[in-house]
Amino acid sequence: MKNIKGDFLFVCVLLIWILVLSVPSSRTAFLAVTGAHPYFGGFLKFSILATMGDLLGARIIKGKWIILKGFIFKALLWGFIGMAITLLFTIFAEGSAAAQASGKLPFAGSKIANAFFGSTIMNLTFGPMLYVYHKFGDLFIDFKYERKGQKVKISDYVDSIDWHTMVGFSWLITCPLIWIPCHTLVFLLPEEYRVLASAALSILLGIIVAFSKKRSTKADSPTTTS
Repeated sequence: MKNIKGDFLFVCVLLIWILVLSVPSSRTAFLAVTGAHPYFGGFLKFSILATMGDLLGARIIKGKWIILKGFIFKALLWGFIGMAITLLFTIFAEGSAAAQASGKLPFAGSKIANAFFGSTIMNLTFGPMLYVYHKFGDLFIDFKYERKGQKVKISDYVDSIDWHTMVGFSWLITCPLIWIPCHTLVFLLPEEYRVLASAALSILLGIIVAFSKKRSTKADSPTTTS
């Protein structure tokens, strides 16, 4: 029954977002506020939607809805990442356009090519580091709860990361095969919708992270022979 209530609440929150963006008056007001305050908008969108992705990922892994330790701090972490992405979308989109205009990249003037180049460069450079930034931030919050009073070294963070899954799955599979196509579509959207669309994709990220953790757990578990 608790899972059903959680599922219902999750869907309701998601529908509220869809409703806000579907009704012209609320969409105009929302875009006006986030457009006038882009960093606040990036913070708000990611702190809510990416946290929903984390909760959904935990639901997939645990089989039930749970409130993560440091829930508020992890939402704040996502908010700050959202602020960074707000800036980086502009840098990669306009940087790619400038490179095309100067002949350093082909197909100058093509919106599709610009979107593809911006997405590709972003996901092959900043993309892998985003996983690292978020993972270290996540671990910092976890250690504050799990290792109270204990001294935590940089090596503790490094050793706690499953680098095989991080590199083999997150970097080499999801970045080129999932995020480059998805963010190419995001870059084709009007600028005011890009951060919101990226934040919505963070729900997909929660699902991917959940399956990567399951994949890691299966790889670490000993095999038995009869």
